[in-house]
Amino acid sequence: MPSLKDLKSRITSVKNTRKITKAMQMVAAAKLRRAQEAAEAGRPYAERMNAVMTSLAGGVAGSEGAPRLLAGSGKDQTHLLVVMTAERGLCGGFNSSIAKLARTHAQELTAQGKTVKILTVGKKGREQLKRDWANAFVGHIDLSDVKRVGYANAADIARQATAYFDNGEADVVTVFFSRFQSVISQIPTAQQIIPAKFEAEAGAASSLYDYEPSEETILADLLPRNIATQIFTALLENGASEQGARMSAMDNATRNAGDMINKLTIQFNRSRQAAITKELIEIISGAEAL
Repeated sequence: MPSLKDLKSRITSVKNTRKITKAMQMVAAAKLRRAQEAAEAGRPYAERMNAVMTSLAGGVAGSEGAPRLLAGSGKDQTHLLVVMTAERGLCGGFNSSIAKLARTHAQELTAQGKTVKILTVGKKGREQLKRDWANAFVGHIDLSDVKRVGYANAADIARQATAYFDNGEADVVTVFFSRFQSVISQIPTAQQIIPAKFEAEAGAASSLYDYEPSEETILADLLPRNIATQIFTALLENGASEQGARMSAMDNATRNAGDMINKLTIQFNRSRQAAITKELIEIISGAEAL
């Protein structure tokens, strides 16, 4: 049974931990507001870009002049997985859920005889995939020094992913990230960006347009930009998801620390009362002996 001194030290330690988790929860809440606003502000542009690209791609699909980023390389033997996670932990299952989705996808591809290559964005995802898929790593992008993710960071990732495709080192490129829904809900998502896939929005009316210059020329210019836009959207969604998951995790940690403090305090009071009772009994017994 722990002594009174040990119990008191443990109570003090848990109280200090609760202060830290509470502070981290408040910081995450402040960061979440900015990250959520950025993610929500980027969605309309991404949706309109998708609508325009869907219209353009529908006009050139299957034609000989279709850009390679849309038509693909003609095969799907080598897959590049761009796994986006956080640079830091203490955010619940945020990093693990993305890594798990990427790991499952990689296992399915390997079972089909495909070649898997992995480009990691964020230290935590790399650490979790390193044990089983270290041989598949082809690069890593460190964003730990970036205070606020911008379009330039997404454009750099897009250039690297496109370079693998242009050099024949990858036939399909898929991005893994977490889509923000709410503070308690983040959805791990896999999105293929090369060759480009566009889905028409439900209920959207199809329109016919005459493009000048041709659809092929416009697509050749817009497709690389669209890839960067999709990656930028994924980074923004990831940022909001990370802060939401961290805020929820630190809130749970603070509550658990409070419960532990209450239990330890009750145990401390009972042990102190038992010690006092024992001393009183010894005093009374000694007095009666005299």
